[in-house]
This record gives sequence, structure tokens and C-alpha cells, in this order.
Amino acid sequence: MRLFFDCRYTRTRVHDGISRYTASLVEAVAAAGEQDGVEVTMLISDPEQLNLLPELPHLRISSPTSAREPLVARQINPHRPDVVFSPMQTMGSLGRRYRLVLTLHDLIYYQHRTPPRNLPAPVRAGWRLYHFSYLPQRLVLNQADAVATVSGTTRDLMAQHRLTRRPVEIISNAAQPVEQPRDPADAPDRELVYMGSFMEYKNVEGLIRGVNELPGYTLHLCSPITPGRRAELSALAHRPAQLVFHDGIAEEDYRRLLRRAAALVTLSRAEGFGLPVVEAMSYGTPVVLSDLPIFGEIAGFAAARPGTSAGRAAQLVGADDPEAFARAVRSLEDRQVFDVSSQAARTRALDFSWQDSAQRLLDLSRRLAAGRR
Repeated sequence: MRLFFDCRYTRTRVHDGISRYTASLVEAVAAAGEQDGVEVTMLISDPEQLNLLPELPHLRISSPTSAREPLVARQINPHRPDVVFSPMQTMGSLGRRYRLVLTLHDLIYYQHRTPPRNLPAPVRAGWRLYHFSYLPQRLVLNQADAVATVSGTTRDLMAQHRLTRRPVEIISNAAQPVEQPRDPADAPDRELVYMGSFMEYKNVEGLIRGVNELPGYTLHLCSPITPGRRAELSALAHRPAQLVFHDGIAEEDYRRLLRRAAALVTLSRAEGFGLPVVEAMSYGTPVVLSDLPIFGEIAGFAAARPGTSAGRAAQLVGADDPEAFARAVRSLEDRQVFDVSSQAARTRALDFSWQDSAQRLLDLSRRLAAGRR
């Protein structure tokens, strides 16, 4: 089977969520499929993307934001793939001669319609129009042969809004294997970690208001940020020295930070999964999260309930309750609470693996390829 994997959303310098999902999944798929004769080819649009991708055969095609995207199949068809998998839902499908799997991570932009600031202005305008109705999404997803998503929470929302008639497969996020998680017996530093974008729905403002209630703590904001957005957020801090803007952090520095921090934190108002949460848990680092259903799913809750925990692996608080956030963080100063939280986080993280996700994608691809033949 010839499986082409759309890697055009991979970053060139530092991973974001979709970039990390792409790179991790394609590597696991190639490893799992090698023994069965599955040929994996990566589709890229910028040679610099190879900096963050595994060493696999690749084919360069046009950018996913170019005017050529609706007819991108014309560039792919001559190479005769059996199945093409895209980690996004926007890949063009007109004229294709292969099976296609599209991925919908979340429905965030139907409630929060502001598009990413790094997109070109015409794409941003189209983005807004696309999310005014569910109809365009239905048309796009129904052009695929199957649809993937990353969580049961998103799958349920897709069913609720009748977004597709195609079969939906959960191909989850996961953390990279961690051979040596942190030792819970080592006292954590009074440091908090945020890994994610600075878009409005991420509610980084809420984190800073919470840190204002936590003198003596440092909040590490790890992702790339524009000078303007940095100035906006810094102005909210009562003690600006508590905020450390990394503007993109090296992988090794990020791992060291997770090993010593008291918690990874996010008060986002919407998420499709929350890969940094599972990454932190895989190191045995507790997490303090907003009470979203997806965070309840990741933490192992039957439902997201403020003030609850899954064996103390996670603590869920209201996104607009800085006092509750501060109490949750301070509770980890109790060594017994931290030890139990650390061990529970590590145990829960083991329920997610790229190998399992890769196997689900390969099984789905084989079914589609068999149907095509």
C-alpha cells in the first residue's frame, strides 16, 4: 500500500500543535507499516519543513494556502498513491484518483471565529466566511472517504452537528515516550509552564490574572509571540518579572522545564485535544486546567467538573476564576499532594500512544485501499 501523508502544516523552526501531531504520527505510521510493506511518502511545500520531520521519502507540492489547493490532486495523482491522509480538513479533493482521509481536530472556530494572525489576509477573510455556517464543513468532509478526529469529545460534537456521513475514526494525539519521568520525591520549583498559542480563545489573560494571585511563582510562556501581543499580556501582570517569554523554546529546554515545574497550566476556553497536557503528564508533571469537556476526557473524568481530579492527575478550575486557579497551584506545595498528582499524571499519560494512533490509521487506510481495488 502506498500511503501519502500531508506534512505541509509542519513548521520549520518550532512545532505548534498541528505540526507536532503531523511529525509524530507520520514517524509512528512509517515505523508500524514498514514490516507490512506500507510505503509512506511525506507531502511538503517547503524544504525547511524537513528540519522537523523524520527521514522519509517526500514529494514537494504547492502550499496548502495557495490558490492551487482546490486542484492539488493534479500534482498528486501522477504518483499513484492508494491513500492520502491529511491532518487537516482543508486539503483539495477535486479530480483525485486515490482514497482520502481528512482530519477535523475541533470546532473551535465556530464559536471563536478570529483566525490565526499569521495567515495571509485573503485566507483570513475566507476563514471567517467558512465558519459562519456548518454547510461548508459538511461539503468538505463528505468529499473524503473517511474522517479522522483526535478525541471522543470532538467526535460527539461532529455527530451533534451532523458534519459528515463518512465513517469517523479517532486517531488521537499522544506524547513522545519518556524513558525517565521526573522523580516525584524531588521538590518542584515554583514554576508554571504554558505551551500554546496566544490567540484570544486560549485565555492567556486568565493565566496571568491567576499568577497575579501567586507571588513567588514564575510563568513560562513557551511559544513564539509577536511583540504587540507580548506587550498586551505584560501589561496585565502585577509583577512583570513573573512572566518569562521564551518566544519559541528548544525541545531539550522544554523537557527540562517540564521536569522541574510545579505544573503545566492552561485556562483555554476551547480545545480539540491538548497535546501539551499529555506531554506534561508523561513526565509526571501535574496539570491545572480549565473545566472543558476535552480536558475532562484527557484527565480520565466522566465529565469536566470544576474542583475535581482524576486521582489528582489534573485539577480543573473555572477559566475566569483566578482565585480557584491559585488555590489549585498552591495545593501542589503539599508534598503528598504533589507526589500523588505526579504519579497519577504519569499513569494516565500511558493511555495515549502514537503507536496506537498509527495502527488505527493504518487499519483505516488498508480498509479504504482494499475497497478501492
